[in-house]
Amino acid sequence: MWITTLKQKYSDFVFLACALACLLPFVSSATALVIGITFTLFFQSTFLVHAKTTIRPLLAASVMGLGAGMNLIEVAKVGTHGFAYTFIGISFTLLLGCWIAKLIQADDETSMLISVGTAICGGSAIAAVAPVIGAKSQSITVALGVVFILNAVALILFPILGHELQLSQSQFGLWSALAIHDTSSVVGATLQYGSEALKVGTTVKLSRALWIVLITPCFAYLANRKQKSDHEVKQQKPWFILGFLVFAAIFTYIPTLAPLGNSIEWGAKRILTLTLFLIGSQLSLKTIKTVGARPIILGVCLWICVASASLISILHGWIEI
Repeated sequence: MWITTLKQKYSDFVFLACALACLLPFVSSATALVIGITFTLFFQSTFLVHAKTTIRPLLAASVMGLGAGMNLIEVAKVGTHGFAYTFIGISFTLLLGCWIAKLIQADDETSMLISVGTAICGGSAIAAVAPVIGAKSQSITVALGVVFILNAVALILFPILGHELQLSQSQFGLWSALAIHDTSSVVGATLQYGSEALKVGTTVKLSRALWIVLITPCFAYLANRKQKSDHEVKQQKPWFILGFLVFAAIFTYIPTLAPLGNSIEWGAKRILTLTLFLIGSQLSLKTIKTVGARPIILGVCLWICVASASLISILHGWIEI
């Protein structure tokens, strides 16, 4: 009896230590997710139940805080120039993801998150859409896991392919922004290629991230319709998207507040990292077996299609900046 109690207390201590460690600046989002998954494979903490209820509000708060790092003026210029191909690209990715998911009979919720993450900006898009569709923790974890794995592959593979294909820095930056999921990975890949590639990739990716504001209410509307058809009256409203825009507008049009905006963005990133640890801690061996390989197949196929289509379009001059 006392051994079980001691183990339980030890597990709680380890959980708190891991959670606090995820707030440190050198712990990446992918690392936090892995720590959470590893913890739940070996320990069972009393905090896991409470962690599950805090995931959605923390996701919403972190997405809202990320708006403080947006410069709406610069991003809007690039976004306006590339509105047509961005709209076509996102629509193509979402439709293709839906088709592949049905073809391989993948879980609808997980497939939706993987598709939106591939279409817009990886983990941030998943974090924004997950609360409004009422996504389960296991679906979020699997979707984020797939995205992070492909991000890691892209960091190594893209610079090599770029040099082999003799892409200019502008072309490589644009391709990275369109084909790599997360902004941080776009920065990592383009940084290896050159300063011009970094500038183009970051700006295009940030302008693409603004589509979260348009896409999230659409998913909220579809989720609410489904809830009504299932005789559920509670609705999920993407209130945090309004907060995202308010923060972005404040720190864009009041330049003297830029240092504060950078601090808020940094804090939001740390909260998001902590949240990813909590999400990972909800994944069990039973869940992994239940999910299977289909989400990974979906993510890889969708990513290859998007990367290939965007590369061909850039090489032929159909897409440019």
